[in-house]
Amino acid sequence: MTVLRAAWMRNMVGRDNRFMDGQLLGHTLNSASFFASSNLILIAATAGALFGGESTFRSVSALEVIRTSSRFQFEFQLAVVLISLARGLLDFIWAIRQMNYSIAAIGAVPEVLTPEEAERFGAAVARLLNPALSSFNSGIRAYYFALAAGAWLFGPIALIAATLGAVTVLFWRQRRSPAARAIGDLRRLIETTPWRPKTPGEAPPDAL
Repeated sequence: MTVLRAAWMRNMVGRDNRFMDGQLLGHTLNSASFFASSNLILIAATAGALFGGESTFRSVSALEVIRTSSRFQFEFQLAVVLISLARGLLDFIWAIRQMNYSIAAIGAVPEVLTPEEAERFGAAVARLLNPALSSFNSGIRAYYFALAAGAWLFGPIALIAATLGAVTVLFWRQRRSPAARAIGDLRRLIETTPWRPKTPGEAPPDAL
């Protein structure tokens, strides 16, 4: 994806109208804001259970499916979930901030550039965009491991199975899924196709 985003930013600098690029990035920014808000709700719910005291522990211990031996263990299990969610929230917040930087950078790119300048500007903006979307992806992955940590409430075997399952699902989706294979094919096409920057205002080849 880093190669695809770099190609996107190279193409962005050659467009006469960059409204579409801003819209695409704005959509991703809205998604990150939604996940950050959802994360806050989950953190509040987990913290409420964590600081609920003895009454919460007794209520949870009464459930047959919960496997916790002491109040300390129960609170530690919730703390692990809380830490996973908090890490994800920090990733989303950092992603939002970097995306705002990227939007400003797109707006700051001059309209008329030489091919050499276009390539340099595109690479510079990509260096902002790639970490932003990587942080967004890290925040999404935090949900997987928060769910795995929550499985500890059902016993150590459930924790091990959920952790292995989260790692397996993430690996498959990022390396072996149809989407991953399509992205790999597209990356190879981008790397083997010569890039020719379009000068703003230049007519497309078919119009010549």
